[in-house]
Amino acid sequence: MTDPTPFRPLESGSQPPLDLPSYLSTAHRHPKAAAIRIPTTLTESSAPRFDPAWYAPHDDLSVVEGRAALGERIIVAGRVTDENGRPVARAMVEVWQANAAGRYRHPHDRHDAPLDPNFLGRGRVFTDAEGRYRFTTIRPGAYPWRNPGPGWRPQHIHFGLHGTGFAQRMITQMYFPGDPLLDLDAIFQGSGDDAARQRLVSVLDPALMIPDHALGYRFDITLRGRAATPFENA
Repeated sequence: MTDPTPFRPLESGSQPPLDLPSYLSTAHRHPKAAAIRIPTTLTESSAPRFDPAWYAPHDDLSVVEGRAALGERIIVAGRVTDENGRPVARAMVEVWQANAAGRYRHPHDRHDAPLDPNFLGRGRVFTDAEGRYRFTTIRPGAYPWRNPGPGWRPQHIHFGLHGTGFAQRMITQMYFPGDPLLDLDAIFQGSGDDAARQRLVSVLDPALMIPDHALGYRFDITLRGRAATPFENA
């Protein structure tokens, strides 16, 4: 049956430009010609796909083999919806981030902050029938990067969302409320207009908190339409 609900286009200014002069690396990797939209075929929309039955849960980044990571433990949860508020069920949500000292467990990260043997910085969850996801992690630290200005990235968590097919992947970042580095960050400031940028900032949610264990932050994601979350590959 054909869905009669019309597609709601992106609002002008709600997504980051592909070439952002204040974010230097975009000059080397953005396309030089205008993008051409190719209609999605059955192959891209249906197969291959990620199924929760194929993957072991990896929803607690704050421990490795029972050993707790250093830092402030937090719970992050939210909903993934389409432009009409309908839940996106069984979507795979990948997350990756720096540790509490602001360092990634990656060979290319040369920051002199210490690594944490009990923090790998990556996880994976699936949304339920109502589009809800949830994971536990450590609040990441800020870190220096090679870009004009103060040269420090605010605390953030990367999200990669996979849809019903392997070719459907969208990437975004979640920030924390009240972070003073947001006003100075080229990536955050280049992520669309002010309303769009605020959709990248999580909300401290007492309902998610566990006393004597973890703070809770809510981060809802809208995949498209006028209220879409800004994505790096929009």
